[in-house]
Amino acid sequence: MNFWKMNGIGNDYIYFNCLEKEINNPSEIAIKLSNRNFSIGGDGIVLICSSKIADAKMRMFNADGSEGKMCGNAIRCVGKYLYDNKIIDKTEITIETLSGIKYLSLNIKNGAVDIVRVDMGAPILTPKDIPVNLNGDIIVNREILINNTTYNITCVSMGNPHCVVFVDDIDALELEKIGPMFEKNPIFPEGVNTEFVQIINDNVYKMRVWERGSGETLACGTGACAASVACVLNNYAQMDNDITIQLRGGDLTIKYTSNTVFMTGSATKSFIGDIEI
Repeated sequence: MNFWKMNGIGNDYIYFNCLEKEINNPSEIAIKLSNRNFSIGGDGIVLICSSKIADAKMRMFNADGSEGKMCGNAIRCVGKYLYDNKIIDKTEITIETLSGIKYLSLNIKNGAVDIVRVDMGAPILTPKDIPVNLNGDIIVNREILINNTTYNITCVSMGNPHCVVFVDDIDALELEKIGPMFEKNPIFPEGVNTEFVQIINDNVYKMRVWERGSGETLACGTGACAASVACVLNNYAQMDNDITIQLRGGDLTIKYTSNTVFMTGSATKSFIGDIEI
């Protein structure tokens, strides 16, 4: 099959056109192809499928084979794939995901998509719906114990569960040790993506992320959205203002309004190839 390797500020996936030809074993293929030493390498694979309720459907599988409900960086690249391959010829499109329909606005430069704005929908803050096994109406700056260390957490779902922790120096974090402790903690029954956020100045924040099923990645779109919501909930930022999230792969611009969260960022093609699967 033909594939496109694309990334959203370094969050890289292998994209397959499944509009006419299905892949029957995506979990197995995700594990095999994501290996950076013995295959194409990536944070997982994305299947671009037909939809009865939107312009297309996105299915994404992490490097460990687990299926994710939503990926903000990947969905921007899906919009690029559809437009650049002339599957669609409009700049306002809809993509079906396991977290519902998402609305994309495509910015075109030299006949190809370079920047995409995504309406990510309203954040979910109710603990049982995130899910997180803690009491209360919302989890904001809640003190918990993880592996004998106290952390203050804010929990948000953007279609997938996120735990946001504000720290003074994210570069000093041993994330490969801390991340799995959050991901596998029993208070998160479906696992969790954990964002560690450092305040740089007004409306600018630096972030590292540990994604469930993938480990540390260069970027996480839903994580940047969750972190921005957490910034507002903790009174570090104002609603309706553009917030810049600096990730290891690049920057995302997030705006949290009373009704939804908008995410704006790049979608970049790395290379194209063919592989037997």
